[in-house]
Amino acid sequence: MLQQLRPDEISRILRESLQQYRKEVDVYDAGVVLQVGDGIARVHGLENVMASELVEFPGGVLGMALNLEEDNVGCVLFGDASHIREGDIARRTGRIVEVPVGKELLGRVIDPLGRPLDGKGPIQAKQTLPVERKAPGIIERKPLDQMLHTGIKVIDSTTPIGRGQRELIIGDRQIGKTAIAVDAILNQKDTDVYCIYVAIGQKGSTVAKVVRVLEEHGAMEYTTVVSAPASQPAPLLWLAPYAGAAIGEYYRDNGMHALIIYDDLTKHAWAYREMSLNLRRPAGREAYPGDVFYLHSRLLERAAKLNDERGGGSLTALPIIETQEEDYTTYIPTNVWSITDGQIILEPGLFYAGVRPAMNVGLSVSRVGSLHPALKQVSGRLRLELARYREVQTFAQFGAEQLDPQTRAQLARGERLMEILKQEQYSPLSPGKEIISIFSVMEGLLDDVPVQDVRRFEREVHAYFDREHPEFVKRMDAGEKLSDEELAFLREAILRFKKQFRTSSEAAVA
Repeated sequence: MLQQLRPDEISRILRESLQQYRKEVDVYDAGVVLQVGDGIARVHGLENVMASELVEFPGGVLGMALNLEEDNVGCVLFGDASHIREGDIARRTGRIVEVPVGKELLGRVIDPLGRPLDGKGPIQAKQTLPVERKAPGIIERKPLDQMLHTGIKVIDSTTPIGRGQRELIIGDRQIGKTAIAVDAILNQKDTDVYCIYVAIGQKGSTVAKVVRVLEEHGAMEYTTVVSAPASQPAPLLWLAPYAGAAIGEYYRDNGMHALIIYDDLTKHAWAYREMSLNLRRPAGREAYPGDVFYLHSRLLERAAKLNDERGGGSLTALPIIETQEEDYTTYIPTNVWSITDGQIILEPGLFYAGVRPAMNVGLSVSRVGSLHPALKQVSGRLRLELARYREVQTFAQFGAEQLDPQTRAQLARGERLMEILKQEQYSPLSPGKEIISIFSVMEGLLDDVPVQDVRRFEREVHAYFDREHPEFVKRMDAGEKLSDEELAFLREAILRFKKQFRTSSEAAVA
C-alpha cells in the first residue's frame, strides 16, 4: 500500500527543489554562416555586431565585421577559411580589433593581430590599442621643429625629414626604396627614436632578410617588425599598416618619438581592392572602391608631432609606393602623393648608372625644409649646383673640347658632387660626417682630386676627423650653426688631410 503524502510535505519538497535549482544559460550573440569563400564570410543573425568587431569562427579562425547590411554581415577572415562551412556558428567577441603595444614589442616580429612570428614566446604586453584610431586634430599638433636624420647624405642635405612628417618614397621595383627605409632605421641607433617596419605583401624571404640585417646592425633592439607576407590572406595585408600605426601611436602619445615604414602601400591598396570586390562593393577607377583615398589618408594622418600639452611626442611615416615604368600618374601614386608632405623620387636610369641612392634631387621635395642649421649652412647651394651640372652635361654631349674653361670647371665640380652623394647600403652617416663630405665638394677642395678617388678620399677624411678632431665632429653633430672661425677650421683641417692623401696615380708611381 502506497504511503500517503501530506500536502505540507509536497510543498516542502517543491520548495527545496526550487532553492537548489541553478539556472545556467550561455548567453552570446551568434549567427549562421550563409556563404564563405575568397576570405569572406557572410553571416546571418549577428544583430548587435559592431563595425570592426572581431568575430570568432569554428577552428579558432578570427574575422572582422566590415560590411553591416540589412540581412547579413560581411566578415573578412584573418586565417585559413578552408574548414569553415555553410551553417557553421559564428560568435561575437565584443572586442574591436586591437593590437598589443608597448616596449615589450621591441625586437619582435609579429603579425597584424599581434601574434608572435619569431618563435621567441608570447608577447608580454600590458596594453592594447585599437588598430583604427582617429588622427590628432590640428589643435593637438605643433609645427615640426626637430629633424629626423636618415644618415643618407643626399636626403638630409636636399630633402630633410622632420619628426612627425610623412615623406613618400616612390619609384619602380628593385631600385632601392626599401634600402633607404632600412638605412633610416639603422641610423636611429643610440637615439630616442623607436622604429616600426611594416612589411605588406612582401615575399617571406625578403622580410627575413630585412630582419637579419636589422639584427646584424643591432637595430632590432629598438625596432618592431609587423609582417603580413604575400602568402597571407588579403585581410591581414589590409590590417597590417593600421596595426603598425597603433604600435607607433603608443610612443607618440607617451611623449616619445617613433618612425614607421609602410613597405609598401601599393600592395596594401591591391589587398583592399580584392577585399572590396569580394564584398561586392561598387568598383570605381581601376576597379578600386570609392573610399580608397580615405584608406590611406586616415592612415597617414596619424603621423603627427603633438604639442607640448600632449607630451610633444611624434610619429614619422615613410610610406613606400611602387610604380610601373616611372608612371606617377596612376591612381594610387597620385592619391598618396597628395596626402604626404614631400616625395623622394627614385629613378631607374640613375640606379643603373651606378648612382645609389638613385634619387632625383631636382624632382624630390620636402615641404618642411632644413631643420639642421649646420647642414643647411654648407648645403644651401647644393640643389643649384646639381641643376647647373645637369644643364652643362647636356651641352657637353656635343663635345667637351669646345667648352670654355668655366663650363669645364662646372662640369668637373658636378662630377665630384655626384660622386660624393653616392653612398653604400647599410652605412648611414652622422650629420657631422655629412657636413665634412658636402663642405669638401662645395668649397672646391676636391676639384683637383680624380673622380675615381673621391669616395676613398671621403672614407679617409672621415677616419682622419674621428682620430684627430672627434670633439669637432660632435660639435657638428649637435646641429648648431657653425661660426666663421669653425668653418675656417674645418677648411684648414681638410686641407691638412689633403696634403697627406695620395691619389691612385700617385700610389701607382710610388
